[in-house]
Amino acid sequence: MHWYSILPPLIAIAIVFWRKEVIMALLVAVASSEFLLAFQGEGNSLFDTFLNTIERIISVASSPGNTRILIFSILIGALLAYIRESGGVAATVNMLMNKGIAKSKRQVGFLTMFTGITVFIESNLSVLTSGILSRGLFDKFKMSRARLAYIIDSTSAPVCILILLNGWGAFVLGLLGNYELGESAVSVLWGSVGYNFYAIITLVIVFYTIAFDKVHGPMKEAEQKLELQTTDLKEEVKGSKARYMLIPLITLITSMVGFMYYTGNGVLAEGSGSKSVLYATVLAIVVAYFLMIGSRKFTHHQLVDTGFKGMGELMPLVAIVLLSLTLGASLKELGTGVFVASLVGDYLPIYLIVPVLFLTGAVMSFTTGTSWGTFAILIPIGVPLIQALGLPPSLVVGAILGGGIFGDHCSPISDTSAVSAIASGCDLLTHVKTQLPYALFGGALTFIAYLVTSILVL
Repeated sequence: MHWYSILPPLIAIAIVFWRKEVIMALLVAVASSEFLLAFQGEGNSLFDTFLNTIERIISVASSPGNTRILIFSILIGALLAYIRESGGVAATVNMLMNKGIAKSKRQVGFLTMFTGITVFIESNLSVLTSGILSRGLFDKFKMSRARLAYIIDSTSAPVCILILLNGWGAFVLGLLGNYELGESAVSVLWGSVGYNFYAIITLVIVFYTIAFDKVHGPMKEAEQKLELQTTDLKEEVKGSKARYMLIPLITLITSMVGFMYYTGNGVLAEGSGSKSVLYATVLAIVVAYFLMIGSRKFTHHQLVDTGFKGMGELMPLVAIVLLSLTLGASLKELGTGVFVASLVGDYLPIYLIVPVLFLTGAVMSFTTGTSWGTFAILIPIGVPLIQALGLPPSLVVGAILGGGIFGDHCSPISDTSAVSAIASGCDLLTHVKTQLPYALFGGALTFIAYLVTSILVL
């Protein structure tokens, strides 16, 4: 693979920080990747770049799994609009405060974190549930949406990769199942939990920010700007009944679990996350629709308009998700991930191999915007190192998984970052900028932890 395969993601990241425009950055990155692919072949590079960029977007959008993600991201807007316009959000906020469950910033933060940890079946569902439940509470207590985005983003993938009774565990298990490691793939995977230092440290940092009500860096600035605004707790939509929010939310969670069982033929971990979250979202919308129709305060035409307005509000973020997926597909063909992985040379001291695998996974997921893609590339590279050098399998796998999540947390082109922004109602760039110092701090501690562990164990 060629060195220039790393250029498209670097271009995207540079434009994001220079122009503060994510969609333009992704479009330019996709076009540059397609230009390099056309340049490698024969023909008119510029003309082929134009056509191939369009065709790449179409091919990504036509993939069933990607289409489900895109439709899910659009439909979330309708669900959010329904529970907001029904007065369910305001009523739920008031109910939680009156019952003493959410009477302070700490209680609200821990409620959000607890929800994210509890819904470990699927990362998008975890983010969505926590975001919907806590939006109104964060507004009530003058806590920034950036803080909400950080909490839900940091208690979704880290929890999913630690508990593993979900699609994440099934995916990694499938990758490990092709190798002879001296012990079963299941035992290696479960053993990696204790060595997944980044996921553990991330949860500890989230706990710290909630327990001590401390935020730092750009997130502190976002909180201070919010505090300077005039306090106006007048509700845009008057509170009605909490059931207009809680029943659709409970439907979303329970049906998601049911659909995971259904699509996995009775095995939860083998269920399809993209199918299940889409089916559950549609069902939750249907339930919310009939609840509002049953209240006789809304007509069918009003609800149709409300649903489409809600979907329209999310179209910019949905475009970001589409272009992120497109860039990932283009970079896969260009070989960006393989090139980055190849930088892990054969001449490293043995105690540096695990820390460097962690950093390699971070760079790969940061530049490609996908943690699962990182796992798929790095595990086939890491496992032969285990076999050849006698490295502890669980330690190596834990480093690869942690690196994938670390880079994904930092990346402005990650679809996970976009979904977290959607769920919390936070601007995508604000979310990335405010979360970055926390992720980098956690990543630095993790690198040190892997270095010390490698010296002691190896």
